[in-house]
Amino acid sequence: MSPLTDGLLSTLAARVCSSTSDTYTTVEVFTGGPLATLPESSVADVHTAYERVGRAQRVWAALPLDDRLAVFHRFHKLLLRERETMADLLQAETGKARRDAFEELSEPALVTSYYLRSARRLLRPRKRAGLVPGAVAVRELRQPKGVVGIISPWNYPFALSFGDLVPALVAGNGVVLKPDSQTALSPLFGAELLYRAGLPVDLLAVVLGDGPGVGGAIVDTCDYIGFTGSSRTGALIAAQAGARLVGCSLELGGKNPLIVLDDADIAATARSAVRGCFANAGQLCLSLERVYVPEGLFDRFAATFVDEVELLRQGAGYGYEVDVGSLSSQRALKTVSEHVDDARAKGATVLVGGRPRPDLGPFFYEPTVLTGVTPEMSCFMDETFGPVVSLYSYSSVDDAVALANDTAFGLNASVYGRDVVRAGAVAARLRVGSANVNDGYASAFGSTDAPMGGMGASGLGRRHGAEGLLRYTEVQAVAVKRVEMLNPPRWVPYRVFSKSMAATLRVMKALRLR
Repeated sequence: MSPLTDGLLSTLAARVCSSTSDTYTTVEVFTGGPLATLPESSVADVHTAYERVGRAQRVWAALPLDDRLAVFHRFHKLLLRERETMADLLQAETGKARRDAFEELSEPALVTSYYLRSARRLLRPRKRAGLVPGAVAVRELRQPKGVVGIISPWNYPFALSFGDLVPALVAGNGVVLKPDSQTALSPLFGAELLYRAGLPVDLLAVVLGDGPGVGGAIVDTCDYIGFTGSSRTGALIAAQAGARLVGCSLELGGKNPLIVLDDADIAATARSAVRGCFANAGQLCLSLERVYVPEGLFDRFAATFVDEVELLRQGAGYGYEVDVGSLSSQRALKTVSEHVDDARAKGATVLVGGRPRPDLGPFFYEPTVLTGVTPEMSCFMDETFGPVVSLYSYSSVDDAVALANDTAFGLNASVYGRDVVRAGAVAARLRVGSANVNDGYASAFGSTDAPMGGMGASGLGRRHGAEGLLRYTEVQAVAVKRVEMLNPPRWVPYRVFSKSMAATLRVMKALRLR
């Protein structure tokens, strides 16, 4: 069923940094059959990759920024030219619908374009006020971290690796990348496009292997860590990196809320919310899993929302006619099934969906809407990470905000209402890294000039925006003393000098010089 050629798969496999004879086989998710055989890396391969990338990084960092950016101009063109191949790879290894695959490959294109426009401004040296005006000149410089280790997940394997990898390289770093083993093909193809665009081959190394072994070696070795994945693993990585005094950025889980205000356009809200809840079969860290509706509008919204869900076309295929694809694995299917079965057994009502679809493929599960979900049910507070959303009613906006904030997570949220000023004010009260008004997630995530990340158990640091690039740099102050002013001449007693310096400090404050 897969449109991928053996020649392409062999080329990508050859790009893995591996000295072992060990291999494994990935799965074509739509069928459950074999997709590609890839080499496995060892802990020793991580260390070899780090040394090799480190040597190349020193040369790369010494290049003028414009020379580095030229590579990414070419990469951007190649990515859009090869978008159908990238979409094929993403669908084959994740099972997502093609429209979700196109949305995924668009994100690194947007990120690349943004940093091509903004990197010169963000990385340029900046003048800072010296100790004494005219006597000390100070510049703030941005130096690359060195070798960045990026560990990326299976749900958006290309977007969530290259959305981090591109700014890391632009900033002058080298990268050791460990994608999820099942979803390594699309990041490997992205690396191939970078090499074609002129990126030095030794500057980016891709390793494949288990999380504790190969992933742990990356955290133990690299100069900075970027991780996207579960909150549990993120906490372990933060502790491991902290023990080395190495920085990290972590985008972790979410239990994202949507608040429908009493002035919302119910039909438009339901149509938009369906996309926010069920894009990528709900396997999106930004997906909305909790929907809060005013008591007086609950029945109307629920009926309208269910009608929209029933219009979704689910299936396996490499065309654009499908709205919702497959879950990615048996493990994902098990979690979703357990959450829904647990909720149903404890009294929740399934308004639509609620069952696997083995007739479509081995890991399919219907888009599902629940009501009557209560705290003792697994899906009440735990992230389902699948096509399941729960509807709740609320009595006041304060009540809705309190319910939305009643979680350890804080990644994404959405507020719908005709009065966008009011809706924006409600959104600002939510403890999340990004909030959308009259949209599920794409408005904030696609606005690459704005930071994106989580609060609380949803992580540390931000991708996109200035911080998305500057997190991969060390800030350095270079001060040049032009005139001696801190040490008095030998013939001046220090007591006299200190009085004159105190007077000088008072004058500088009065004149707003210091």
